[in-house]
Amino acid sequence: MELELIRDYDPEGTNGEIKNEGQLVCPSIELPWLDNRRSVSCIPEGRYEVRRRYTEKRGHHLLVVDVPGRSNILIHPANDAKKELLGCIAPVTTLTGPGRGNQSRLANEKLKILVLAALDRNEKVFITIKSEGS
Repeated sequence: MELELIRDYDPEGTNGEIKNEGQLVCPSIELPWLDNRRSVSCIPEGRYEVRRRYTEKRGHHLLVVDVPGRSNILIHPANDAKKELLGCIAPVTTLTGPGRGNQSRLANEKLKILVLAALDRNEKVFITIKSEGS
């Protein structure tokens, strides 16, 4: 499975659209781009593998692997990037401002079901992150 995250950058936060085969799955929010600095920046554009992970705190969730200079980049619910994210990606149902959205748990579940179904079929899942117009 090949997902795409097409970003629109703003100094206050990064908004995007997560697509599967050209079809919108959900919008997303992230921290602003601050040179890939840990805990305060979104991750660099590129193609990354997405894997399943389980922890007591989050249950089953999605992990973005092999991000240069970063680790533990998750796809998880959050409605305000600056308050709730440390470099991760948060699916949302609707965007409400730069780096902000709502009903993130609902959007995250929708994306997670799609990705876990592909992983259950032994497909590899990748996400290509790029900016609008690139």
